[in-house]
Amino acid sequence: MISVDEALRAVLRVAEQRKPTPVALALPDALGLVLAEDIRAPDPLPPYRASIKDGYAVVASDGPGEYPVITESRAGDDGLDVVVTPGTVAYVTTGGPIPDGADAVVQVEDTEEVTGVLDGLKRVRILAGVTKGRDIRNVGCDIEKDAVVLKSGELIGCPEVGLLATVGVTKVKVYPRPTIAVLSTGDELVEPSIQSLSRGQIRDSNRGMLLAAAIQQQCKIIDLGIAKDEEDRLNEVLDVAVNSNIDILITSGGVSMGDKDFVKPCLGKRGIIHFEKVLMRPGKPLTFAEISAQVKDSERSKTILAFGLPGNPVSCIIGFNIFVIPAIRQLSGWSNPQLQRVHARLTQPIRTDPHRPEFHRAIIRWELDDGSGWPGFVAKSTGQQTSSRLLSMKSANALLELPASGQILDAGTAVRAIVISDISSFPANKLVGEPASLSLHDGHANRIPASSMLSDTGSQETKLKVGILTVSDTVSSGAGPDRSGPRAIAVVNSLSEKLGGANVVATAVVPDEVEEIKDVLQKWSDIDNINLILTLGGTGFTPRDVTPEATKSVIEKEALGLVFAMLQESMKVTPFAMLSRATAGIRGSTLIINMPGNPNAVAECMEALIPALKHALRQIKGDKREKHPRHIPHSKAQPVDQWERSFQAAFAGGDCPCSH
Repeated sequence: MISVDEALRAVLRVAEQRKPTPVALALPDALGLVLAEDIRAPDPLPPYRASIKDGYAVVASDGPGEYPVITESRAGDDGLDVVVTPGTVAYVTTGGPIPDGADAVVQVEDTEEVTGVLDGLKRVRILAGVTKGRDIRNVGCDIEKDAVVLKSGELIGCPEVGLLATVGVTKVKVYPRPTIAVLSTGDELVEPSIQSLSRGQIRDSNRGMLLAAAIQQQCKIIDLGIAKDEEDRLNEVLDVAVNSNIDILITSGGVSMGDKDFVKPCLGKRGIIHFEKVLMRPGKPLTFAEISAQVKDSERSKTILAFGLPGNPVSCIIGFNIFVIPAIRQLSGWSNPQLQRVHARLTQPIRTDPHRPEFHRAIIRWELDDGSGWPGFVAKSTGQQTSSRLLSMKSANALLELPASGQILDAGTAVRAIVISDISSFPANKLVGEPASLSLHDGHANRIPASSMLSDTGSQETKLKVGILTVSDTVSSGAGPDRSGPRAIAVVNSLSEKLGGANVVATAVVPDEVEEIKDVLQKWSDIDNINLILTLGGTGFTPRDVTPEATKSVIEKEALGLVFAMLQESMKVTPFAMLSRATAGIRGSTLIINMPGNPNAVAECMEALIPALKHALRQIKGDKREKHPRHIPHSKAQPVDQWERSFQAAFAGGDCPCSH
């Protein structure tokens, strides 16, 4: 016997070598398939400077006042000859071209029409000043010319169809889905339509189940029916199968050690058997082989992947999930063909098998408290787990990967679970937010689930959701790159373990405008339930630095100790750190911290906060088990430097803004 991991590696290695030639298909036919080529944008998007809102195109330096409206620019216009000069404005609609000379748009809500003018010209009163670049989409700001918009290996879903249409691509090269032939073997099998069973007969459940599973994977299917346990008859059916231009052959039954188990020898005569026993429960007698076949109406030959699955129904469908689905995905071009894995806590004790790792059928669901004080998946066994009991697969949406130990896993134990069906079918009252959006297309970069509780194979579950908000007129207008945002993401990722597991689930860039900053902070806190928001920039002395004002207007409690810790660390680097006006505080269950805009300063400040940040976030979530770390008496504490002594002396009367 070989291990499951070793067997799966063999399957994927062979499948990768046998990947079919890509085909060119029109967009509607390519839906659900995987790209076999990179797609580049032939022109920029937008191809012209476009207005984001209905309003007036202005010269930003003019400021508020009364101006004549010299022209109108509406979506669909092919261009304007009129130039907006200082002291004039142009009416624009959403998506309309920005006339030459204009460098900003004032939304219509910040204007009022002037009536009763004597010269007959339309005039408008601008009520609010705007910055250069405000509410203008520059040429190529969404997609630059020649930019790669989709990469080879990405799955084509509905948004991808729209994106391809946007860049003018109507036909793409994709990997076709494989054709699968399914055969049941066994003297005892009869068609499900038989109403009256004779002694020793059972209805064939495996074939219909496997055909349905193949259709669910969007494969073409060929039903080979039932073959008796006769070597000649089995060879006749296999001849038909291999000459039907199939990619995968699946048989069920006839792969064990009985004197009429002919599947293995028949496959062995036609090709190479890679393995015939796998260290797993259920499903140990499982055969995987490569067999040769002649391509119909051609002189060339091809290789078919053959899976001899066990006859017991549960062993059969589990073998399909663990080995056949990854093979299908590999042949179909998926970059990560393995099934999605999540972590779940057991709701009841389960005894493990002493000899073989077990794939235990279970129902997993999302709960606000998985028993650890955090939201998470919980797993409930489907009951009696014998390999013939197909009822144990009923409603099961996951296979729990249990180790071979013979021990009892207590309720609350965290185990890894393989998702085998759409988990959006969870009871609605158990779902919260993003976990319901788990995509089954997990092998592609554009299909990574948003939920921080999801994990790839072998990774640890992530519990903390982080949002990164860059505040900058320059970055927002497209006049410069965002250097702080990517650095902050890298810092959070590098400190993930120290934070108890963290994942950046949202990023945004806004100009130095109080209302726009507030809008993002409120949405991320109140709607998206992000645990930690880091703002970058806008904390200095310049007139446009308003991040602290926006933050103070939305937080409910201040956290000045965090600000002091960051200031203390930054002062070691530069005395100009004392000019920071940053603030920090709590809104609902969200901690918001203002950080400098300097990329290096982000890392310095995060390092300063790490010792207490995990503890703080747990307390904000209401975890009553989180107590303050034991306070060290001053007499036993390590010496502090002169800067800290000065701070302590300043608050010797008990007015220290810190919690300790």
